[in-house]
Amino acid sequence: MADEQLKREAQAYVDRIWEDAVADIGTLVAIRSVEDLEHAEPGKPYGPAPFEALQAAVDIAARMGMDAHNCDGNIGYADIAGASPRQIAMIGHTDIVPEGTGWSFDPFSVTRKDGYLIGRGVLDDKGPTVLALYAARFFAERAERTGQPNPYTIRVIIGNNEETEMRDVDWYLEHFDQPAFLFTPDADFPLICGEKGGYSATVRSGAISDVIVDFDGGTVGNAVAGEATVLVRADASALPPAERIDVEDAGEGRARLTAHGIGCHAAFPEGSINAIGLLVDYLLEHDLCSADERRFLQFEQLLFASTDGSTLGIKCADERLGALTCIGGTIRTKDGEFEQTIDSRYPESITGERITQVVGELAASHGATLTCDLDMVPSYQAPDSAPIRTLVDTYNEFTGRHDEAYCIGGGTYARHFACSGAFGPNDPSDPMPDWVGAEHSPDEGFSEEQFKRALQIYIVSIDRLMRLEL
Repeated sequence: MADEQLKREAQAYVDRIWEDAVADIGTLVAIRSVEDLEHAEPGKPYGPAPFEALQAAVDIAARMGMDAHNCDGNIGYADIAGASPRQIAMIGHTDIVPEGTGWSFDPFSVTRKDGYLIGRGVLDDKGPTVLALYAARFFAERAERTGQPNPYTIRVIIGNNEETEMRDVDWYLEHFDQPAFLFTPDADFPLICGEKGGYSATVRSGAISDVIVDFDGGTVGNAVAGEATVLVRADASALPPAERIDVEDAGEGRARLTAHGIGCHAAFPEGSINAIGLLVDYLLEHDLCSADERRFLQFEQLLFASTDGSTLGIKCADERLGALTCIGGTIRTKDGEFEQTIDSRYPESITGERITQVVGELAASHGATLTCDLDMVPSYQAPDSAPIRTLVDTYNEFTGRHDEAYCIGGGTYARHFACSGAFGPNDPSDPMPDWVGAEHSPDEGFSEEQFKRALQIYIVSIDRLMRLEL
């Protein structure tokens, strides 16, 4: 009966604050908080716009009466003090990936349409970060109303570098203790308890630019490239058309080829079409390259020929974390050489060192060099532990489902914490309509009703976690 009363209170609270929550999501979405290291400075380590978004979230928390702090632009946090200093924590992030192309709506203004919110960061992860703050506020209001402190301190950690290197959480764990339990609202329900290793590298061709004047594709390394362009020394009128590739005269004996693929998150490449790979195949087929460029493009062709690492010699899988994935993210032309990024999500049956060795040797055989940029080892939490079980059971109670915690290829903040999970708010059992994009995609959006339900789930889950001996 007590939990039924709690659910009613949570629902009434969500209904009461919802318009304020939407307005706060809009405040954050309006900031194009893409990492900008070129303009980084002391106090703004990820650039001015990410700092602006972080400070805006800290200001929202302070307005709610939370003890809110901006840690010199590295990360933020906001507390509701409890009877114990031990923390139940949530962590979201206010940085975003670039907007990319293909939007039907303004990416930096929240659009409400047919019960959905549209805008870059609405789902990943500005909207969920706002939900975390409002979940904490529920318990602040209850403690004030009853005069009884919450059993644990509730902390909302506001990340600001999740989409690239997660240097924010590295900084945080150097300066603060681990919480008793943490979840991140930056994933799917019911709950993610394990994550593949996260590997990224850059392959450099060496100074070989000749027939290919410029090659540019993709927006971020952790996404399949939806669009790519190459400028070549060739007669555009002599180049045949091809599916998904536009050919135009760029003047001065040059042709510009633009490929239109199907982009997606690097962790879930099934069904994608990499625009860079389309151009690689076209360049090789029509001999639009020098001999040295051909060697590099032949390596590229192996990279783009599969998404399971089979054509690179690193295909593998294990029972807990599943199969390895590997994609090419971005290509750029710098100082006469090509730089291709690689993103792999790997299970426990291989290591990042092994990936570097195998793919590095393959690159070297094509006259290129590979540098490992990031290697995050796999992580795993027991799905039958009390806090994990509590969250999954609460989700199932709200939805009438019988789902279990699972493992993914994506990398969330949860992997950095000793006792943690990634918990909603997206629900694969309630898919979005076709006109609503997913995270990292054009027209990124999410259902207001799903957001409201998620906030209720978070409130009830936190209350139940506070009854555990963590």
